[in-house]
Amino acid sequence: MLIVNNIEVIYNSVILVLRGISFQVEPGQIVTLLGPNGAGKSTTLKAISGLLQSELGEVTRGNITWHNERIDRMNAEDIVRRGIVQVIEGRPLFRHLTVEENLHLGAMVYQGGRAFKDDVERVYAYFPRLKSLHRRVSGYLSGGEGQMLVIGRALMAHPKLMMLDEPSLGLAPMLVAEIFEIVREINAQEQVSVLLVEQNARAALALANYGYVMEQGRIVLDGPAEHLRENEDIKEFYLGLNTSGERKSYRDVKHYKRRKRWLG
Repeated sequence: MLIVNNIEVIYNSVILVLRGISFQVEPGQIVTLLGPNGAGKSTTLKAISGLLQSELGEVTRGNITWHNERIDRMNAEDIVRRGIVQVIEGRPLFRHLTVEENLHLGAMVYQGGRAFKDDVERVYAYFPRLKSLHRRVSGYLSGGEGQMLVIGRALMAHPKLMMLDEPSLGLAPMLVAEIFEIVREINAQEQVSVLLVEQNARAALALANYGYVMEQGRIVLDGPAEHLRENEDIKEFYLGLNTSGERKSYRDVKHYKRRKRWLG
């Protein structure tokens, strides 16, 4: 379905952020990108969705294909109409509009909004809380309600691939678990593939089928999620466990040690 092939991304014609990364997302699959701040995870999503252009970034090497069609030279409008929808980090909403008006805007991508009536009920079935808040001005929503709304708005566009950027950011653990369970349900019922960027490695690997670990613009480790959960490096540096299964302080983590293990 989606193939990212050896891409490099440069900002302002100077700053090299991605250094030849490759991965793929199969139909119906949930794939997660893990890594620390500054690893290039969000840039990867923007390279796929076409949003790099608004930030003076460009793919300078390699290519991205979607159903065998090259998309890295397309604008964001054409990409979203092909079924690739990005849910941007930080839960951006039209905060002066109501919940339902935000959903209506998401619906305009699919058949010009003609399917809104049925689609909004489908979203409310996944997020009953949004139905009770449908007239609430979205600027007054809580963080969790806002996250539900941006995911619901993306779902209104009938995506084939939904890309979620840090959906757990700033949310309580119980709410994160609820939202991730809804994402799992959407994936199963709608057959929507999911590309998840997440720093909560425990939650991400519990949800995903496959994972990639990014470091400084490179993919340094990948594998099925169940294998990554058992990997000693992942346990130590992302799950906070050492080889004895005890909690490990991040103050004791040496970055060069991780690089040496994974990159040789």
